[in-house]
Amino acid sequence: MKIKPMLLLPPLIFAGLAALFLWGMGRDDPRALPSTREGGPVPELTLSAFAGEVPFTREELATGDVLLINFWASWCAPCRAEHPQLLTLAAQGVPLYGINYKDDETKAQAFIDELGNPFTRLAADPSGRTGLDWGLYGVPETYVIDGKGMVVKRFAGPISARILESTIWPAIEEARARSE
Repeated sequence: MKIKPMLLLPPLIFAGLAALFLWGMGRDDPRALPSTREGGPVPELTLSAFAGEVPFTREELATGDVLLINFWASWCAPCRAEHPQLLTLAAQGVPLYGINYKDDETKAQAFIDELGNPFTRLAADPSGRTGLDWGLYGVPETYVIDGKGMVVKRFAGPISARILESTIWPAIEEARARSE
């Protein structure tokens, strides 16, 4: 019995697609987004005042202390989910600089009033210019900055208790070691 070449085509295509799928599954975390900022200096900041505070500057991020920059918004459900972890970080003495991203200031202030304010400093990015300069994919997004103003880690997405232990604390420790 002779097999027709056309009958072999569908199983070969299936095998090829299955191989591509398996290769993709074996790669690193597919949710991990590449960052051109890690290992480099903090980008420029084009910020506005938030709740009467003076916006912080790029130079203030290189004062010798390890700190976190957190982009957030009141309209962001994952920001609400990660907020308890930010409060934990603040309670443990980690300076958090919050950048309210493309938000209504009244709604953003209500968000802080309801959930608590973990931020050492607050500023707003109403136009999204700073978010663009930092390579922001969306909110929430958190950057660990060493004492020299260098980006040690960028984490896109909400910080859960697991992420706090497995990713953020190790990045803070690495930033502290670099700052000495």
